[in-house]
Amino acid sequence: MTLKGKVCIITGSASGIGKAIAERYIADGAKVVIADLRLDAAQATAAELTAKGPGEAIGVEMNVTDEAAVNAGVQAVIDHWGQIDVLVSNAGIQIVHKLEEFPYDDWKKLLSIHLDGAFLTSKACLPHMYKAGSGSIIFMGSVHSKEASPLKSAYVTAKHGLLGLNKVIAKEGAEHGVRSNVICPGFVKTPLVEKQIPEQAKTLGISEEDVVNKIMLGGTVDKEFTTVEDVAEVAHMFAAFPTNALTGQSLVVSHGWFME
Repeated sequence: MTLKGKVCIITGSASGIGKAIAERYIADGAKVVIADLRLDAAQATAAELTAKGPGEAIGVEMNVTDEAAVNAGVQAVIDHWGQIDVLVSNAGIQIVHKLEEFPYDDWKKLLSIHLDGAFLTSKACLPHMYKAGSGSIIFMGSVHSKEASPLKSAYVTAKHGLLGLNKVIAKEGAEHGVRSNVICPGFVKTPLVEKQIPEQAKTLGISEEDVVNKIMLGGTVDKEFTTVEDVAEVAHMFAAFPTNALTGQSLVVSHGWFME
């Protein structure tokens, strides 16, 4: 299975998991769009990864909660490379509060980035995939697409919602050769997760060490964080898989934290 020559948009990919997926795709010869809120960061990552080759990357500014910005970014990709083969909807944030203390504006902000972002980018890319008769959409879910944790009402709600959107796209896209799947990582030690450690320690009244060992990794089989490379390998498989045999699915990558 190869992505050589395939055009792949990855949102939120100037850093973290998105960047790791971009690097994996480029190593396989893909043409990757680093779509990020900050154009300078997107372009810097694109230049860095292009230098490694053999694939190449461009940077595109994209606010995934703004329909006009999403449409403009997708059109820029079409103008540059003429096609879109893969969309990885990866952009996301984390905000933690007890439910009764959760600011409504924060609730709306988180759901908008995760759910509106997935919807808007899919809506913009699907017509191009349908025209080509093939494509792959990948949502970045979470173990929290299937499980719940205290303080994460908005995040858990958003990640559960992606499973439903994924299944609809899989059914609607099948006749056009378009697949849709969800990656559900456990705790990956990115800046987003590292930010949660002191926040949860303060909220729960425990040490940061206990947050890591008991809250984050307590349910794993080996007390190990999932790596960005682990997630990138799954993203490659979903993107490169050749048939509708693998569509509408979700795959947990969590060192056994959650098992199905």
